Amino acid sequence: MSKFVKELIISEIESQIGEVRDFVVVDSAKLDAITDNGFRLKLQEKGISTLTVKNSLARRAFANAGVEGLEDVLKGPSTLVWGGEDIVALSKEMSKWASDIENLAIKGGSTEGTALTSDDVTKLSKSPGRMELIGEIVSRILGPGAQLAGAIKGPGGTLAGQIKTISEGDES
Repeated sequence: MSKFVKELIISEIESQIGEVRDFVVVDSAKLDAITDNGFRLKLQEKGISTLTVKNSLARRAFANAGVEGLEDVLKGPSTLVWGGEDIVALSKEMSKWASDIENLAIKGGSTEGTALTSDDVTKLSKSPGRMELIGEIVSRILGPGAQLAGAIKGPGGTLAGQIKTISEGDES
C-alpha cells in the first residue's frame, strides 16, 4: 500500500471517529457475512458505529486524534465500536452481543485515555448507566424534601380537619 493511500485511510479513520474518546474493540473476523451484517445493522439502529480497521493505520489515526489506551488491544483482527449513550451503555450492548453471538469476542477498549481489558468491559457493563445514576441522584435529593413536606402536611391536615369540624358545629 502506498504512502498516499495510507494517509487517505488514516484521515478517513480520523474523520469517522471525530471527537469520540470511548471505544470498545471486538474481534468479528470469525463471523459469517450474514451475521456480521445483521450485527452491524442492529448496532446502527441504536446509534452505535462500527469500523473494521488495519491496526497499524488505526494506531496512527488515534495518535493523530489524541486518543490513548487502545495500543495494546489493537492486535489481530479488530473492529472499533463507538457511540451510544455512554461507555457503560456501549459496554452493556457489546457484552450482550458477545454472549448472543458465539464467534464475537471483546478484546478491550478505552475510555478517556484509560485502557480497558475485556474483563474491564464486562465489569463496566454490569455497573449502572448514566440515566440510572441521574435517577438515583434525583431520588436522593428529593427524598428529604418529601419527608419534610409529609411532616409539615400531617399536623396541618389534622388541624384543618379539626377547624372544619368546629365550623360545622359538631363540637365534642
